[in-house]
Amino acid sequence: MTSDVDLCVSIVVHWSREVLDGRGYGDYQSMGLSGGQYGILREVVDAGRAALRKGTATREGVGLLMRRQARERCAARYRDGRPTEGPWR
Repeated sequence: MTSDVDLCVSIVVHWSREVLDGRGYGDYQSMGLSGGQYGILREVVDAGRAALRKGTATREGVGLLMRRQARERCAARYRDGRPTEGPWR
């Protein structure tokens, strides 16, 4: 069974690459994201774009940066349970 964090990371990483490459489409719902996951996606893509603009990372390095940031942000989002559990209520 895939954990909520792993699922979040997987979908955010997938769409962050698509968006960074100009292939993202529609709104967050058409991407299969929740509003919170979409917020994470936007932050991750912004960090990737900034690293590319500065020239501080290769394309591969940007991918690793976005994966690491997605993992950190998704772990923080789900640390206390799903949106219908724990402090999310």
